[in-house]
Amino acid sequence: MAATLRSYLELVRFSHTIFALPFALMAAILAFQAPAGAATSPADWWRRGLGVVLCMVTARTAAMAFNRLVDRSFDAANPRTATRHLPRGDLGVGEVFGLVVASCGAFIAATLLFLPNWLPLVLSVPVLAWLLGYSYAKRFTMLAHGWLGAALGMAPVAAWIAIRGEALLANPADGLPALILGLAVTTWVAGFDIIYACQDAVFDANQGLHSIPARLGVPRALTLAAGLHVVTLAILATLPLVVPQLGAFYWGTLVAIAALLVWEHSLVRPDDLSRVNQAFFTANAAIGLLLLVAIAIDGAV
Repeated sequence: MAATLRSYLELVRFSHTIFALPFALMAAILAFQAPAGAATSPADWWRRGLGVVLCMVTARTAAMAFNRLVDRSFDAANPRTATRHLPRGDLGVGEVFGLVVASCGAFIAATLLFLPNWLPLVLSVPVLAWLLGYSYAKRFTMLAHGWLGAALGMAPVAAWIAIRGEALLANPADGLPALILGLAVTTWVAGFDIIYACQDAVFDANQGLHSIPARLGVPRALTLAAGLHVVTLAILATLPLVVPQLGAFYWGTLVAIAALLVWEHSLVRPDDLSRVNQAFFTANAAIGLLLLVAIAIDGAV
């Protein structure tokens, strides 16, 4: 049983939840702190906060398991991914499909924690469709990186809707902080996904898969990724315009994030992709956590 659970967790890279979850949590912090905050009691705060976490974890698990399921033939043919659980037979197709179905059901059920706010429940199926649809994107468009970015960029927007759906219906401008965070996550994730995809540029081109490195070449792909990360910083710099309590600590954190992004790009060169994993995992995990701490300190004042 323990071995099977470990296989499931490894299959969906459960530890990578750290990339998107901090942005959902920082949106939740700002949503609760906004005027006419949604929480009416500590119990309500914890109920909605728990709902955000459960929705994030179950939606991401469904999306990752589905991705492994539909890409299993490509994973088996790619030397870099041939040792993943489905190609090597550690888990069967039925088991992974069951995980997808269970995770989707758990995601929809978790939205009930936000009632009487009915928006999360109504939007749950379209959200799942977008998340699962990403797995097919590389088969027909090199904009798949942007699709993935938007999938993770939904995290802060969805958290805001879950917590402040009533206020958002009355005044759409109420959601500007979440929209800014969502756009920042979209460009940030698209950028580092392009870097990660550089490892498979030749394989993708040979298989007829669409990716920016396969279409434009690794040098231009890395340049585009750097440009997207510059845009990410510019977007994050606008957040204090709509969240005035963000101050010195937030700005200091943006400087640290900029330094991390510079370091990330310094690790990867067109002729040397050996440190892609270091750039992908170390730098990007730190970025989300740093920003969460900054918003928790400044945004919750």
